Amino acid sequence: MTLSSEAYLWFKSLHIIGVVVWFAGLFYLVRLFIYHVESKSFDPPIREAFANQYRLMEKRLANIITTPGMVLTVSMAIGLLVAQPSWLEQNWMRFKLLVVAALLAYHFLCYKLMGELEREECNWTGRQLRALNELPTLFLVIVVLLVVFKNQFPTSAATWLIVALVIFMAASIQFYARWRRLREENLTEISPGK
Repeated sequence: MTLSSEAYLWFKSLHIIGVVVWFAGLFYLVRLFIYHVESKSFDPPIREAFANQYRLMEKRLANIITTPGMVLTVSMAIGLLVAQPSWLEQNWMRFKLLVVAALLAYHFLCYKLMGELEREECNWTGRQLRALNELPTLFLVIVVLLVVFKNQFPTSAATWLIVALVIFMAASIQFYARWRRLREENLTEISPGK
């Protein structure tokens, strides 16, 4: 089966749009989980109001943006693979599909966590969720490098610099969250009556 060049370009364009939408949703969804979990430390009436708001935001983000982005991404990818079946014989595509499978597992883990938060059964800490929130960035970097470089995946110093920058960004986010938490604890200790 061959597709016209215009149809192929539509598949490719919609695939890229789907990826952007999907990742935007994944980046923000776990951030909402973090806020949701951390709101458990609030006084009961405030906690309940925040929990209700986070539940609503999580459902809307997951069901209106994140999952439709995933469906568009996967369906257009299937269209591209039908148009270019020889890609399945190439190592870069096989590895990319493994990364996408891991990303799909991450997506469904987010739904599991959302259900646990809904039932107030989530045992994840804000810190654990922050670490989890870094995974889509890693997946995105790997997929982009695979698509751009294909079978000539770079192993030069520049590649390792980019990997180091991603790790540095993730560590910085963790450090900032810890610093902010410690600062809030110190402020609470200084003025416990407020």
